[in-house]
Amino acid sequence: MKALLNIENLHVTIEHKNILNGTNLVINEGSTNVLMGPNGSGKSSLALTIMGHPRYIITQGTINFQGVALNTLSPDKRAKAGVFLAFQHPCEIEGIRLGDFLREAYNSLYDNTPQQLSLKEFATHLKNQLNLLKISDSFVERFVNVGFSGGEKKLAEMLQLAVLQPKLAILDEIDSGLDLDALKTVCTAITAIHAAHPHMSFLIITHNPRILNHLTLDAVHVMRKGEIVTSGGPEIVDELEKKGFK
Repeated sequence: MKALLNIENLHVTIEHKNILNGTNLVINEGSTNVLMGPNGSGKSSLALTIMGHPRYIITQGTINFQGVALNTLSPDKRAKAGVFLAFQHPCEIEGIRLGDFLREAYNSLYDNTPQQLSLKEFATHLKNQLNLLKISDSFVERFVNVGFSGGEKKLAEMLQLAVLQPKLAILDEIDSGLDLDALKTVCTAITAIHAAHPHMSFLIITHNPRILNHLTLDAVHVMRKGEIVTSGGPEIVDELEKKGFK
């Protein structure tokens, strides 16, 4: 497999406090990866650092994405390069229809290029993704996340992922706050998107092994105290369930 993302010896501070302490991580093209670890181990910090959150200051190390030093790019350019981050707690946007939001997000990735879609072209693209995820057309008529249940907010994130079709999808605790049925729906969406786009890579951040019962994994990484302390196959999950993170 070809490496898509290669993080080497990454040290990060926030407000002069060390939060990542020599993190190393390789994500291969087309692979599904899970990042686990106890609360406060640095999982979300790693995701935000990859995406370029300005509060997270890299003091040492590199983030290489398809041969490009990702840490030299602004967050919008990282998105245009093909990096997507789904948030733990998506915000509500009153007055903006989800369908309109998705069209603007899609076309913003392709400013002044032939890949931008007209209203009619985007409507076809959006309809295809709604069909892929078995979501009703009425879903995108609602304001972004306004009045959405926890499961609907996460499903809206999955629809955004399907529409934008990035190279790397980072899903930060996509299972947070979901009941079993909603969790299965989200996992079914991830599986459908990956089947439709086999070259897309996933980094799924969680501390709950329940989600792993519904996904086919290529690699499991365990983080503790700002470092990835072990990586391997799905068998690591069995060890974690028996012994815990300690």
